[in-house]
Amino acid sequence: MSRTQPTPAMYQRNALAPSLLAAVVLFVAPALLATDWFLTVRFVATIFALIIGWFAVQAKQWWWVPPMLAIAVIWNPIFPFPFLGTIWGAAQVAAAFVFLAAGATIKTRREG
Repeated sequence: MSRTQPTPAMYQRNALAPSLLAAVVLFVAPALLATDWFLTVRFVATIFALIIGWFAVQAKQWWWVPPMLAIAVIWNPIFPFPFLGTIWGAAQVAAAFVFLAAGATIKTRREG
């Protein structure tokens, strides 16, 4: 009985893992709004938005760069915007969905 090697996928999704991690953190973020842990949420969202934006540039999917830059600016921990309330809590979930969509659609063709 001979076993055949599975054919490798033609595409790779480099942004999938960081987008899943960022989405998990942002789905939990509304519960952390009034705590000291929200600073960590800001760091995670900003760093992963920049990473995913870079993967979008590498994949030549430029339409993901503006949303990722917007997330990086709005969630930045260095010069934070004083957002509060229900709209800011809903923005956490909306950004999580943006991360999930970007991670699912940003892909690059495998070489070789």
